[in-house]
Amino acid sequence: MALGLAATAGMGIAQAQETIKVGVLHSLSGTMAISETTLKDAMLMLIEDQNAKGGLLGKKLEPVVVDPASDWPLFAEKARELISKEGVAVTFGCWTSVSRKSVLPVFEELNGMLFYPVQYEGEESSRNVFYTGAAPNQQAIPAVDYLLGEEGGEAKRIVLLGTDYVYPRTTNKILRSYLNAKGISDADIMENYTPFGHSDWQTIVAQVKEFASQGKKTAVVSTINGDANVPFYKELANQGIKAEDIPVVAFSVGEEELAGLDTGPLVGHLAAWNYFMSVDTPENADFIEKWHAFIKDEKRVTNDPMEAHYIGFKMWVQAVEQAGTTDVDAVRQAMYGQTVKNLTGGTAVMNTNHHLSKPVLIGEILEDGQFEIVSATDDVVVGDAWSDFIPESAKLTADWTYPWVCGNCEKPRF
Repeated sequence: MALGLAATAGMGIAQAQETIKVGVLHSLSGTMAISETTLKDAMLMLIEDQNAKGGLLGKKLEPVVVDPASDWPLFAEKARELISKEGVAVTFGCWTSVSRKSVLPVFEELNGMLFYPVQYEGEESSRNVFYTGAAPNQQAIPAVDYLLGEEGGEAKRIVLLGTDYVYPRTTNKILRSYLNAKGISDADIMENYTPFGHSDWQTIVAQVKEFASQGKKTAVVSTINGDANVPFYKELANQGIKAEDIPVVAFSVGEEELAGLDTGPLVGHLAAWNYFMSVDTPENADFIEKWHAFIKDEKRVTNDPMEAHYIGFKMWVQAVEQAGTTDVDAVRQAMYGQTVKNLTGGTAVMNTNHHLSKPVLIGEILEDGQFEIVSATDDVVVGDAWSDFIPESAKLTADWTYPWVCGNCEKPRF
């Protein structure tokens, strides 16, 4: 009963407002500010653009920006504040999985709606979250396939470096299983974790060099997050690690993170994403032009999570228009099958497991901090909520439509 009253109260606040409030839940301070501040700005741009078109359902959109300050428990407090106090109709936010895990119980208790725009470890499907970043089968698995293949240097040893929290550890659990299936033994896999904000990389990078000096082609898969990437890449350069010797493929380093680095020594290292700023399409050119006009800085870059917010926001607008209301239950049903043109070409589709179908791109770092695309899937890839490479997950289905209506079922429930 308490849950129902809370949800109804929140809905009543939203419907009574003169504007439609949109929550923006990104760290503007702390270790994740380097990545998340741009996503806040991107959301403000999208909201401003929608208001210039007349708003939504005859009302203006009103952004409500909060700063959880890279403090995971504070994410939950701010999420509750957005839904219960501010009455937001929807929230766009979070970067790290630990922040998403912190807010998940709040969104489910209060029946809120969250759009999460960053690649993550999968192994989750909530009825209250739409995952517009990549699942592991849309980033990590294709990246490893590239490294093991001829184009990527046919690596025989893999180093898994990550920040010590749920995303890197779960992603690497999936990757270790996948690598084993590909014939890479545990002896040829090195795994290391460091805290958020880690700055002293001298010893770890030396260990990577030592591991790679033992006669087999070695590559590094990086799930390092936040500002720890800056000293990590500096140390790679300090110790003379070049891409042709030990390529590093990153899952959380894009144009924004490279903007603060001397990228000369990093040329040829890799990143796997669903979007790069260098993609030459009319949609991307228009997006970049609007971004520069909004931010009033021609040097500001765009990146993959910005495109994920772009796709998620446009799908939410379309779903609200289709439903004729911002009511979460009605909008959720209208979300399934929504399509938006990717900025990279092709079309993103929202599937009933709350994950998108998107293309997968591998890019090499260029001297100017942009990426040259060296590999791309022929078509979009459907995001998997549950990995086929973890036995207990492979048997699970996520489908929020009848007869399943669940995020982790083995059989239809109805």
